[in-house]
Amino acid sequence: MKRLDHFWYARSPWLVLLTPLSLLFRMLVALRRFAYRHGLLRSHKLPVPVIIVGNITVGGSGKTPLVAWLADYLREKGYRPGIVARGYGGNASSWPQQVRSDSDPAIVGDEAVLLAAMTGCPMAVAPDRFAAAMALVKYHDRDVVIADDGLQHYALQRDIEIIVIDGVRRFGAGFMLPAGPLREPVSRLREADLVVTNGLGGGREYSMKLKSHTLRNLQDDSRTCQPDEFRQRRVHAVAGIGNPERFFQSLRQVLGNIETHAFPDHHHFTRQDISFDDAAPVLMTAKDAVKCRRFATGNEWYMPVTAELTGEFCARLDVLLDERVPLHPGSAGD
Repeated sequence: MKRLDHFWYARSPWLVLLTPLSLLFRMLVALRRFAYRHGLLRSHKLPVPVIIVGNITVGGSGKTPLVAWLADYLREKGYRPGIVARGYGGNASSWPQQVRSDSDPAIVGDEAVLLAAMTGCPMAVAPDRFAAAMALVKYHDRDVVIADDGLQHYALQRDIEIIVIDGVRRFGAGFMLPAGPLREPVSRLREADLVVTNGLGGGREYSMKLKSHTLRNLQDDSRTCQPDEFRQRRVHAVAGIGNPERFFQSLRQVLGNIETHAFPDHHHFTRQDISFDDAAPVLMTAKDAVKCRRFATGNEWYMPVTAELTGEFCARLDVLLDERVPLHPGSAGD
């Protein structure tokens, strides 16, 4: 069965049947924003500045590599960043949870473990992002907090907003949930400080490229190989991310034909999900690797990616940092 997002981006005509629900959702979103703006719902301010990285659509857009890039960039500038997230997919019995690179993704969420491993930054997760941020500030000496996927979490006040767009899929037909992928109207982009497009940007958007790196083995991270070593071989490509086709297409460009196996975003993988009736190698994303490593056999590989931003983006970010996230004398990055 095809997932609902397939119909969103294929602009299937039958989605018009869901437009009354989309209009209702749009009204509720507007009422919620009104309530926060006028103090009917409480918004909390941290003792340190907050940078939000989020999107206005459901599904993957490239937030995780951008958050990792931002953490590294801030450290190079002399800041001590920490990261908070919702911990989506985690089933912790209590929140907030501190996250390390060896944390259980079933407890704290797959993206949180991946970000902790990519950045080495202190990280906390909770459905209440303000509670997670307060725990982070309490237990770690941080002077700026990056909130991953926190755009719609208006209970947490923010100093800089960065919105990420999927440059290929964009906004589908422009409908809000459930007739389309939008969590907020496209007009919300005008309120953001920076709009980053994963791909070619236009207008006031800044382009971001995702650079693929040497494949690493799930069982032994020191084992590496180049993707083209699997060219002309049978390969299984597994992805449980918001836009699996982006990953599959990047592999096709190098390997040609591959056997694809798409799963829902944040899928809880089992050994059976990545076991096939042959000895062909299994390739997956770094996000999926954190969930599959515990039952890897040595035949599974993942592809790390990092974000590359333009000089224009860095220049504008520097201006915003100078204005809203002052670096106090004596500060030093991790």
